[in-house]
Amino acid sequence: MNRLAGVTSPYLLQHADNPVDWWPWGPGAFEEAKRRDVPVLLSVGYSACHWCHVMAHESFEDRETAEYLNAHYVSVKVDREERPDVDAVYMEAVQAATGHGGWPMTVFLTPEAEPFYFGTYFPPAPRQGMPSFRQVLQGVHQAWRERRDEVTEVAGKIVRDLAGREISYGDDQVPGEPELAQALLALTRDYDPQRGGFGGAPKFPPSMVLEFLLRHHARTGAEGALQMARDTCERMARGGIYDQLGGGFARYSVDRDWVVPHFEKMLYDNALLCRVYAHLWRSTGSEPARRVALETADFMVRELRTAEGGFASALDADSDDGTGRHVEGAYYVWTPEQLREVLGERDAELAAQYFGVTEEGTFEHGQSVLQLPDQEGLFEAERVASIRERLLEKRSGRPAPGRDDKVVAAWNGLAIAALAETGAYFGRPDLVEAAVAAADLLVRLHLDEQARLTRTSKDGHAGANAGVLEDYADVAEGFLALASVTGEGVWLEFAGFLLDHVVARFTDPESGALYDTAADAERLIRRPQDPTDNAAPSGWTAAAGALLSYAAHTGSEPHRTAAERALGVVKALGPRVPRFIGWGLAVAEAVLDGPREVAIVGPDLGHDGTKDLHRTALLGTAPGAVVASGAAGSEEFPLLRDRPLVGGEPTAYVCRHFTCDAPTTEVERLRAALSG
Repeated sequence: MNRLAGVTSPYLLQHADNPVDWWPWGPGAFEEAKRRDVPVLLSVGYSACHWCHVMAHESFEDRETAEYLNAHYVSVKVDREERPDVDAVYMEAVQAATGHGGWPMTVFLTPEAEPFYFGTYFPPAPRQGMPSFRQVLQGVHQAWRERRDEVTEVAGKIVRDLAGREISYGDDQVPGEPELAQALLALTRDYDPQRGGFGGAPKFPPSMVLEFLLRHHARTGAEGALQMARDTCERMARGGIYDQLGGGFARYSVDRDWVVPHFEKMLYDNALLCRVYAHLWRSTGSEPARRVALETADFMVRELRTAEGGFASALDADSDDGTGRHVEGAYYVWTPEQLREVLGERDAELAAQYFGVTEEGTFEHGQSVLQLPDQEGLFEAERVASIRERLLEKRSGRPAPGRDDKVVAAWNGLAIAALAETGAYFGRPDLVEAAVAAADLLVRLHLDEQARLTRTSKDGHAGANAGVLEDYADVAEGFLALASVTGEGVWLEFAGFLLDHVVARFTDPESGALYDTAADAERLIRRPQDPTDNAAPSGWTAAAGALLSYAAHTGSEPHRTAAERALGVVKALGPRVPRFIGWGLAVAEAVLDGPREVAIVGPDLGHDGTKDLHRTALLGTAPGAVVASGAAGSEEFPLLRDRPLVGGEPTAYVCRHFTCDAPTTEVERLRAALSG
């Protein structure tokens, strides 16, 4: 009996009709394996994963394969987005054993959950040196029956090796000028000056590194840092990784030039990049950055917002190509003939030139991914806008990619921060309202009476899995951004509740190091712990940033100390691997700058002068600055206490390092004080 029918994960529900007797992760599966004396097949993936769908179709929907699995294994299916802790622990084992990892992840475990054989995707027949999935299943079964001692010895050694892979924490001092300069130099060596970004193919959007570069430029004036950020953002926005019709970014580019994306669209990528482009506009006034930030925000609200007010996790890479086959990128690509059908001969010729659509194609089967290639000449803006509008309308009639509707707390926290700031910068109150609605959903559905977080929900029902460190950190980050934008102190209060859990339940009291799971969470073969960024900021450095901002708002020394102790690992890793700890470097920039504490007081929040000062404060580029605004005498924020009006006028106060500038009523003086 397949046991996935009642779960909340869309990925698991995709497997609910498989002939495989799937179990969700839990003690029942391992008890069954002990009772039957069989190994556990652990299969980990996620809803928008292309090769997960391929392996499911080839193997898990195949009745003969399923019968073999059911006879000789207990099969456990895990959504890595619901259980990042399970994914992290076994992915570490896969990478240590094979030198690479990815999804789908296929791991064979003893009934004690100890891994002994690993892989990712296995084909249905031997291919390119890979054994077939059936061959692997038969080989593991034979080893389990005939060489049990060897299997258990291997499993025990792997678990011992994992236990010994402790992080070299460094010390409990924050990175200083030398470390940040070394990190910048290392990034310069990896930078691709022709195409933007870092390294070769595949190329991922370096969101956290871009935030570091923008903050470093703001603090030091280093033009090279700004140039790398600006040029990378421009190349991504002109490439196929950016949806030139509907806005929003795909997961990554398979080539060095950002032309052909892996087409899945993830909430976390778009939240992070929306914020990066908004911050780039804040630093430079770039009109293209403004356009991309707003289009990406609009994409999130239009295509990822759920009926309950949260944001769905992802859109699939695959969709129906019109013939009943699910094909990667089918929703997004075009041929010259398709352009002519929609636009007519004359406009199709212009569209092909403008978007780089060729007869040969830039993708597969003569199809092209829309991009904005470098070219000479001017294009008539109204005509291009009409072309884009007609193509988007035609595309909306194609079979749409599937949507993973689960709401992940951490990624919604990132979206809340991005939408709140983007709405505030560009005078879009609807975006701020969308951020508030998502925050309300997290409070109502994901927070319990002790302010403990549930990681996911779907269709208004909370999931069963506890929040991990990134959930607490990113939701706190979103609430802190919302507090600064709205002037509502309740969001600061909620952030404090979450960060108290970070200090009490996720932090090693001896070293200040952080763990991805709480001290009272389910015990796995190893307690996961990773300070390096992946597709989103690590929980470790995200927590450091939120702790630092909260301390700046409240003056809390324990939160400031916890943030600084957590940044010791950035001092150790930043100069060596800056591409993989970008958010930690960005937080370190805020520490070196203060961060600055800005209080805006006025007769009331609706007063024009108060609003002008508040907007100016939000647009300040000083790294990590926190902003509190309210009526004079308000107790809404700690920063507002004892802050009188000057001459009865709205007034701004700027402090850092226990020292305050003279209060000012002038927008220009405030702007200068927050210019980095």
